[in-house]
Amino acid sequence: MLIIRGVNLFPSQVEELILRQPRLSPHYVLEVNRDGHLDTLTILVELKADCALCSATDREHAAHALRHHVKSYIGVNTEVRIMDVGSLERSVGKARRVVDHRPL
Repeated sequence: MLIIRGVNLFPSQVEELILRQPRLSPHYVLEVNRDGHLDTLTILVELKADCALCSATDREHAAHALRHHVKSYIGVNTEVRIMDVGSLERSVGKARRVVDHRPL
């Protein structure tokens, strides 16, 4: 569980919202950073293989839709970056879904 700006967030909640998007694959990474005193969340998510040649407009629409759903259902503002197919690390065992860049 992550706490972003006072909101409890489970990676599985974000995964559920990603899987509802027809253009996005289930490969994602959540990056947590600190901007001043506030934590920020960036979602890096890949396109599906059949949508690899989608236009920039389609990518922006998918990012906007995911950002909207995360804000509506979880209550956290996020940045969403749509990545190319195969650009995120694949793991053999348990997937590493969260990268925390906040200072200790």
